[in-house]
Amino acid sequence: MLRHNTITTAQLHQHIRRKIISFAGNEKLKIFGTLYCSSGKRMKKENRVFFISEKEAVAAGIEQIVLVTHSSKASIENYFDRNFELETTLEQKKKFDLLKEITEILPKHMSVVSVRQPQPLGLGHAVLCAKDIVGDEAFAVLLPDVLVKDNASQNDLALMIQRFEQSQAAQIMVEAVPDHLVDQYGIVDVAISPNEGESAIMQGIVEKPTIGTAPSNLSVVGRYILPAQIMTLLENTPRGAGNEIQLTDAIAILQQSQNVEAYRMKGQTFDCGSKLGYLKAVLHYGIEHPKLGEDFKGLIQELAL
Repeated sequence: MLRHNTITTAQLHQHIRRKIISFAGNEKLKIFGTLYCSSGKRMKKENRVFFISEKEAVAAGIEQIVLVTHSSKASIENYFDRNFELETTLEQKKKFDLLKEITEILPKHMSVVSVRQPQPLGLGHAVLCAKDIVGDEAFAVLLPDVLVKDNASQNDLALMIQRFEQSQAAQIMVEAVPDHLVDQYGIVDVAISPNEGESAIMQGIVEKPTIGTAPSNLSVVGRYILPAQIMTLLENTPRGAGNEIQLTDAIAILQQSQNVEAYRMKGQTFDCGSKLGYLKAVLHYGIEHPKLGEDFKGLIQELAL
């Protein structure tokens, strides 16, 4: 890892030309990206660091998860915490497989920060609660009640980040839904529907359009790559129904000054906010479990009518 304030401009350019460094990051905020990410130009020199590879950056701990929770959901924070009493017990009983499982829940290169949303004032307000942690950097928003299953070597979220770095346009993940179900989702308005794994400029989002009037069949999934300026827009977004601040309202304001793109996912989603969606996720993930998958398949076959 090289700190920007320890090398000259000439040395930096020489390292880039020789491909000695390929990635840069903000050491203070624990995030990183490619050398061509324009958000890095606004970074303070004393916070900027360079890496030979993504692997080195990850090893240096340049990844961070921000959980926006409520006091009633402390179990989520506890899940990522260490339980030394349990770990000691498992070690004494030589149950090393279980010990390995609970100590590797969170990869060593990742950190988890939790902030509280004191009142349920909408998704936009929840995102705004993380403003002081995010700072002046672009960030991803992942809604945890939607699971995205993707077995590709480069998953959908990685492709969204890559596209954002290329275009500097906010990315909203979408998936195709049957035409008779469009009235259940937020549907994006695009001139041309993108192929899977690609993005297209969108004109807006129509919330639960009536069947036959939807601008497309592409529904918003719950994954976003957003520029830091969305925080300022959220601070000034008028509150709507239920006194809530909606993220889609701030995105609509963002569209007045720059492009926003819809990224069409390649993977599969599971809406765990519904009981049936949750059960469907259990089935799909269960049959692929490395230890229990085969037995689980057998159980399903036993129950088949």
